[in-house]
Amino acid sequence: MLIPLLYLLICIALICLLLLFPGVAHEGTDLGVELFMEALFPYLLPYLILTQWFIRLTPETSNSLSRFKLYFKTYGISALGGFPTGAATITYLKKSKQISLKEANILLSICHSPSPLFVLGFVGNDLLNDTTFSWQYLILYHVVSMIILTGFYFYYGKGKIDSFSFSDVQPPKNQNPFTSSIKDSIPTVLVVGSTIIFFTTIYTVVMHSVKSFFPDIHSGVMLSIAAMLEMTNGLKIGQELFTGQPTLLLVILALFLTSQSLSIHMQVAVIAKSEQLSLKPYILMRVFYTLLIPSLYFLIFL
Repeated sequence: MLIPLLYLLICIALICLLLLFPGVAHEGTDLGVELFMEALFPYLLPYLILTQWFIRLTPETSNSLSRFKLYFKTYGISALGGFPTGAATITYLKKSKQISLKEANILLSICHSPSPLFVLGFVGNDLLNDTTFSWQYLILYHVVSMIILTGFYFYYGKGKIDSFSFSDVQPPKNQNPFTSSIKDSIPTVLVVGSTIIFFTTIYTVVMHSVKSFFPDIHSGVMLSIAAMLEMTNGLKIGQELFTGQPTLLLVILALFLTSQSLSIHMQVAVIAKSEQLSLKPYILMRVFYTLLIPSLYFLIFL
């Protein structure tokens, strides 16, 4: 009862802020559309279509070696494409009965990482003017994820596949894998675009409201709000605030890249719920990664 009431209060508060600052909301929406169309759409849509096509052309069977290949193929697709490519791939595998519900729930929590194009391009080149941090972070993140994925395979995928009835998936006779890939990619792109535009608008309005009502608010609070709503803005503000403290800056960047933001988590939630996947493993894994990855980065590289 308390949680729905909290959601209702947040919704009412945001509606009031949008009504109080319509001009700022319009600016936020324009910024969200620009961010999506220029930074995400040009590579997200082609990559989604190609990965969906690839998955349809390479269906797996129920033997143990095939499970191993499927798990790591799915992880590779998600690692190269970044979020929410992993979620889109896993929901298709679940829908086509190539993986069970339990497998889908666990894979959703593991096959989730920032795009290397984003980490190397935006974080490395644009923010730091050096890709050393980006390569270190990507290697650490994926090594940890591969270890967890291997453990999951030996615990579940190798020994318990008989409990689920798998089917060799072939596209319907009158359905072309390529055209169906385009069709199934469009909803994912719309989800990504909608969440980015929405949270960029909310971020712009909330930040303006906080500065208007509390002009002397601590910069750390502003940074936390920005990172919670939209990761890209949080990374940018963090770089501006801690550019003179390189050690702290790198830890903060690792923290934000690992924890991500509400915008990204909502994309995953909407896509996952289309196949009734549980978000509990996903949430627990995000908390675990958020605690582990920045700590390991500090201990190993700093």
